[in-house]
Parts: sequence; structure tokens; C-alpha cells
Amino acid sequence: MDRLTPHDITALCLSLGVILFAARCLGELARRVGQPAVLGEILAGLLLGPTVLGKLAPEASAFLFPPTGGSAFARDAMANISLVLFLLVAGLEVDLSALWRQGRAAAAVGVCGMVVPFLIGFAGAWFLPSLFGAQPGADRGIFALFFATALAITALPVIAKTLMDLNLYRTDVGMIVIAAAVFNDLAGWLIFAVILGQLGTAGSGAFGIPATLALTLGFSAFMLTAGRWIFHQILPWVQAHTSFPGGVLALALSSALLAASFTEWIGIHAIFGSFLVGVALGDSSHLRAQTRSTIDQFISFFFAPLFFGSIGLRVDFLSNFDPLLCALVLAIACVGKLAGCLLGARWAGMERREGWAVAFGMNARGAMEIVLGLLAFQAGLIDERMFVALVVMALVTSMMSGPLMRRVLARKKPRQFQQFLPARAFVPRLKARERREAIGELCLALAETGAIDARAASAAVWQREQTAPTGIGSAIAVPHARLPGMKAPIVALGLSSEGIDFDAPDGLGARIVMVILSPLEDDGAQLEILSDLARFFARPDVRSRALAVRTHTEFLALVQAERVAH
Repeated sequence: MDRLTPHDITALCLSLGVILFAARCLGELARRVGQPAVLGEILAGLLLGPTVLGKLAPEASAFLFPPTGGSAFARDAMANISLVLFLLVAGLEVDLSALWRQGRAAAAVGVCGMVVPFLIGFAGAWFLPSLFGAQPGADRGIFALFFATALAITALPVIAKTLMDLNLYRTDVGMIVIAAAVFNDLAGWLIFAVILGQLGTAGSGAFGIPATLALTLGFSAFMLTAGRWIFHQILPWVQAHTSFPGGVLALALSSALLAASFTEWIGIHAIFGSFLVGVALGDSSHLRAQTRSTIDQFISFFFAPLFFGSIGLRVDFLSNFDPLLCALVLAIACVGKLAGCLLGARWAGMERREGWAVAFGMNARGAMEIVLGLLAFQAGLIDERMFVALVVMALVTSMMSGPLMRRVLARKKPRQFQQFLPARAFVPRLKARERREAIGELCLALAETGAIDARAASAAVWQREQTAPTGIGSAIAVPHARLPGMKAPIVALGLSSEGIDFDAPDGLGARIVMVILSPLEDDGAQLEILSDLARFFARPDVRSRALAVRTHTEFLALVQAERVAH
């Protein structure tokens, strides 16, 4: 029976340890400079692989990462398992109900943001396959489908992280971007699953293409309907009768691996099964934000760095870097996605500035693009030049997304939240014990100023809260809504001694609750106030001092002192 020798085990542990350490270090460094962690993780692989270390010290590179043997086989198996689990996390980010809640705007942006770049990519690859790096002898139709999908798909995890970093995730613009990205991801991965089935690169080959497609569509329909219902029913039992977070973590990982094995068996790549499990599990309201965060951290801080770090070990990026091809792919990708999303935003009647912000957000490709390119490269569909071009395009679009969104939404004189906080709307001791009561109490305080109708405002804020909980963590919640007929924003702030559950990612009850109401026509007010609020309460000592104040004047004095000091 074949097994790993002690030498193989030593080499495997050494290589995995080096990859993980380097990927995590450079990933954290990338975060520090405002870039996605995946950028640093891939850079680690470039430094350790044939691009740098392989040229400077080929013996050391061969010693650390043997190209053949048991350790190489096991390392490749670990990378594949890491990829499967990473797609589970990507699926957890998908909120299917957001597709329906955001209505026309999300549908228009999602459809146009998928169709326009898909058509541009398909036409370019169909008429000029060799220019875009198709392998000699590759089927032109399959290659054109792949390239079109590569341009049309988005990177939901990268988009979500960008919106969180900009404090836009829970805003109307953020929800439209997320909902449209959900549509893009589901459609893109389904198309790519069909491509892999046609290539015959997955599964045992026991099924023909018609049977594989039928099983894929049937499994997808099952997971997005009955599968969602099953997870929703068993999650409360698992959370009640097993230890946290082990019970839910075991359920998620085992389900992902079982579904991955099934989709691989029927002739579709294993990642599709784990992605659908993530979608079905993540759509349950019983899966709390803290549990979701635990699963994300467990996978994103161990398995994801191993996978993305190992990408640089596969290809010599310098030798296969084609500046013209990289520039061409990047230009076509940006033009197609931006044009499609802008068309969808205008179709839905969105204001011009919001439309550009949505388009820049949707333009991020990130990790999903790299996964897509790697699978096509392994299947022999594209060459090394095209794979490198796709990686470059994914990283550049991810890096530019956040800064461009920030720039297009910026104003010359940012508004600060305390400017819109009347004395009567400061509630130092909230009586409410749950979030709907807290929203009603603060809207009633705002109504005493004569600016709004308490019942209408409370209903609008609660409807928005049901779309996505507004607990942002660190004991802060920011329920908000945009109302017709308002001439200026208005804010109410309440302090709770016990904390109110707003389903924050860190599981903490909100002790600082701020209701933000803004005019329906003024799209930037809500975003600016939310961003200013997040910046002000970022430090724990500021939050502690805010909870200790008892009057509106004391609070304004604290705000003024902090703004002067920082």
C-alpha cells in the first residue's frame, strides 16, 4: 500500500508551514496598506515559487517544494481541499433574499452587469482566440464561453470586504451591489460548471454531458429550495445541543465536502457543490453573524492562504508576463463591467453618482477570477500567458474598486453626524430591550422635534432593518432609512445600559444605537453620516466615554474634544 514516507511528511510539513507563514505575513501587510489580503498571499507564492526563489536559488526552491513525489501530491491535495472550503465561505456571503428585496435596481444592475461583459468577452474570444491565450487545439466555443464568464463574474467576498472597509455594506448602495453580485456569482458559476462538464475534467466520466447538465441543474434547484429549508430546520437543534462553534462548524464542513464529492462524481468540479452548500446554509436566519464570522475566520486564515500562496508555485509569472495581453484583458474587463453596470443603474433610475459607485464596486474580480483562471489552466483550456493576465486583472480591479468608490461618493465638505443630532433626540437611557422597540423609541424622540412622523419613520427604519441587520459590531448599531419629503438629515442617539441585539458580527449587544433618517433624494447624506459615525466610535476609549455621558451638551463636548485632538 502506498503511503507517505517520513521524508515526505517532513517535506510536506515544511512546505505548508513556509507557505502559510509567508502568505499570512504578506496578507496582513496588504491589509495594512488598504489592499485585499489575497494580494499579499499570492505575492508570497510568487516570491517562493519559480518566479523569484526558483531563479535565485533553484536548489532551495526544489528542497522546500519538491515538484514530484508524495509530498508534492499531498500538497496539491491540500490546495484542492482549501479551494473547496474557500468556496464554502464565498457561498456564505450570498444573500438570496437580497435579490428580491432590492427589486428593480439590483435586477437591472445584475442582468446588465452580467450580459454586457459576457457578450464582449465571447465576441473577442470567438473571433481572436489566439490573441487571448487559447491553447492550440482548444475548442473555440468552450474557450469563448470561459472567457466571457471570466469577464462577467464578480468577486463577492472581495466586494463585501471592500464595502465593509468603506462602511458602506449596510447602506442602500451596498445592498444593491451585494444583490447584483449574488446574481452574477450564481449565474457565472453555473455557466462555468457547464464548461467544466463539457471539458470532461471532473468526475468519473460515468455520465454523458446531457445527464451531467440535468443532474447539475437538479442538484442546484434542490440546494436552493429544499436544501435551504433543511438547513434552516436543523440549525436551531445543532446550536442548542452541540458546543459552540464546533457543532455548526462540523455541519458546514461535512456538508460542503459531501456536496463537493457529489458534484465531482457527476462530472462538475467539486467547488460547485461546496459553493451551493454555502449559499443554502448562509441563507438561514438561524445562522448568526458570530457563527458565520467563526467559519469565515477558520477557513480564511488557514485554508485560503494555503491555496492562494500555492498559486505562485505553479507558474513563472515573469517569464509568462505579456504586457499587451494583460493590458488588453484589463481594459476589456473594466469597459464591459462598468458599461453594463452603468446601463443597469440608469435603467433602474439610479442617480448618476450612485450608479458610478455601484459600477466600481461590481468591477472587483479578486479571488473568484483567480479560481476560475486556475481551473481553466489546469484543464488545458488556456496557456500560462492568459492565466497570468487573468491574475493581474483580478488583482488590479480589486485594488482599484475601493478607492474609486470612495472618490466618487466623496464631497468637498463631509457632513458630521453631530450636526444633525437635536438635543431632544439624545436619549441617555434607552428603555427598550429589543431592536424594534429601540427604533420606535428613538423615532418618537425625533418626532418631538417636529421634523418627522414617528409612525412612518419607525415603519421605514424597521423595514430597512429586516433587509439587513444594522449592528456593525463593537456595541454599535445604526438603523437608518431614506424618507420622501425630508429636506435635511436628522439623527437620534440612544445609550443602552444592557445592550440590544442587532445581530452584530461580533455577537455583542448594541449599547450605542443611532437612528439616521435622510432625504430620499440626497443619496450621499446617509453614506457620509454612517462613515463619520464609524470613524468617530472606532476607538474603545471613545465608546466608553460616550456611554458615561448623561446630557446632550456633555456628548457634544466629548465630540468636539475628540475631533480637535484627532
